[in-house]
Amino acid sequence: MTWEALAVSTGVVALAEMGDKTQLLALLLAARFRRPLPIVAGIVAATLLNHALAGAVGAWLAAHLHPTWLRWGLGLSFLGMALWMLVPDKVEEGDVRVAARWGVFSATALAFFLAEMADKTQVATVALTVHYAAPVMVVIGTTLGMLMADVPAVFVGDRLARRVPMRLVHGVAAAVFALLGAATLLGAGASLGF
Repeated sequence: MTWEALAVSTGVVALAEMGDKTQLLALLLAARFRRPLPIVAGIVAATLLNHALAGAVGAWLAAHLHPTWLRWGLGLSFLGMALWMLVPDKVEEGDVRVAARWGVFSATALAFFLAEMADKTQVATVALTVHYAAPVMVVIGTTLGMLMADVPAVFVGDRLARRVPMRLVHGVAAAVFALLGAATLLGAGASLGF
């Protein structure tokens, strides 16, 4: 189950992140600063912190909610994520300017941390942690998924964004979340207590 948590978390978040505002933010930061290594380090630091917090919330919810409420909340949140995946994201230039005077690493870490608050991937991290009851593996997986989408954006920039069919990627991610939601509502995970 823990390897499944890692694999699903990585794949779902990598798909969800394609065209997401943090991927667009990575493109903007790369264009503005042209220093990929501190940008990638800032993305890693911000993502680990943000997703660790989300994993802690997911673990707390799993420990404190009645299994029936947990199953319904989790199933509906996955279905909500499926719908949310179909809404395109935008990033504002102000997101980059917020911390630009602090250096490339700090600007990236702060901008990414703030951009990820209540974002799709943070919400997905909470839901996946509740579903799999393996917070460490989920956080590692969601962080890897973020990096799979955002690091190439730092290095290849616009060329990547123009060649990847974002509607298709978002559709696949929405389908995966919908399947997770339906399976949860239909009782998948009953052996886990919800």
